[in-house]
Amino acid sequence: MSIRLYNAPQSTCSQRVRFVLNAKELPFEEIKLDLLAGDQLKPAYLALNPNGVVPTLDHDGAIVIDSSVIIEYLDEIEPGRASFTPRDPVRRAAMRSLMRFIDEMPAAAVRVPTFNLAFLPRFQAMSEDEFVAFAESKPLRKEFMLAMGRQGFPEKDMNAALDRLKRTYARMDQAIEASGGPWLLGRDITLADVAVMPALVRMADLGLAHMWAELPRVRGWVEAICAHRAFKPTYYFGSLLTEKFPHLKERSRRPAAGAG
Repeated sequence: MSIRLYNAPQSTCSQRVRFVLNAKELPFEEIKLDLLAGDQLKPAYLALNPNGVVPTLDHDGAIVIDSSVIIEYLDEIEPGRASFTPRDPVRRAAMRSLMRFIDEMPAAAVRVPTFNLAFLPRFQAMSEDEFVAFAESKPLRKEFMLAMGRQGFPEKDMNAALDRLKRTYARMDQAIEASGGPWLLGRDITLADVAVMPALVRMADLGLAHMWAELPRVRGWVEAICAHRAFKPTYYFGSLLTEKFPHLKERSRRPAAGAG
């Protein structure tokens, strides 16, 4: 089996896929793209992924895109290696429902604090024409970038994104309570846990782990995911924004520290 993963170290969607690959101990060739340099918009990459985003999986020549699709695909082709999909159809449906919620809510909302707190200085250094050209070049993120502008998202947008994330933590807390934990659907980790993981790691990296400080079940979940054997190889050095953007270091805390 030949697996090649086109991804970016700091990409939350890429981190989902790396986690599953590492948990299953599947060897893979990692092609690292520099998203701020526009590697994902080069013709050779767009021929693989016309959306111009990461990650993209090349499995023996079969191209699979979209992180949620990729992690389900990996669990289907290698179900015997650290399976993340419940066998029971009802629990499997519950997992997929949570995954849809995660893609709609935290995975989308986390982009606003990420761009405002981490990437904004780069965009502010651009001229207006340079920024518009940069935004126009992004197939899936054009409207998002233009709405942000060179001055960042306004306070009302930032607050709305944080509220969506706060509602996510409440939903996680309810799921863990209902299932008995420690994971969202009970004693076994599933793809739903993997899907939401990067959003919480990112928020902790941005210094916002206090948002789930009063939710002990969520704190326990963060501790469990950070202790998983696939976590450390997934978050190798350079995977956190604080390791790339020095201006974030003063306000941030590492994920494991944010758990307690």
